[in-house]
Amino acid sequence: MAQVVYSNGIDYVKGSLAKPVKKPGHTCGTYLIGTHREAESSSKICSRLYIRNANAYDRSTPLSADERDARARFAEVAAAVKTRKGNLTTLSQDQANFLAQKGTAGGAVTFKQYLWKVCGDAYDAQH
Repeated sequence: MAQVVYSNGIDYVKGSLAKPVKKPGHTCGTYLIGTHREAESSSKICSRLYIRNANAYDRSTPLSADERDARARFAEVAAAVKTRKGNLTTLSQDQANFLAQKGTAGGAVTFKQYLWKVCGDAYDAQH
C-alpha cells in the first residue's frame, strides 16, 4: 500500500478533493476523497486517498415505500418546525414547555430538538 504525501505545509486532507462534473447526458471525472485516521494505532500511515467512479454513489435500487414515507415525514415536520419557530403566539408557551421537560429523562436538550419532537409527534398522530 502506498503512503499519501501532500505538498509542504499540508499535513493531511479530510474530505473531497475533486468531484465529477455531472450534467444531463454528460459525466466526466471521478471522486477523489482524502481521509485521515485520528485514532491511535501502531501504524504510521494515517492518510489515505480513495478514487471512486463518477457513478459510485448513484442509487442502484428504486425508493421503497418506507423511504418515500420517511422523506415525506421529514419534509412536513421540517416545514412545521420552521413555521412553529417563527410563530410568536405560541413561542413563549413552547419555551416554557421546553424548559419544563429539559432536565427529565428522554427530554430534548435543545429548543430545536424539542420542536422536532413536538411536530414529529403531531405528524405521527395525524398519520
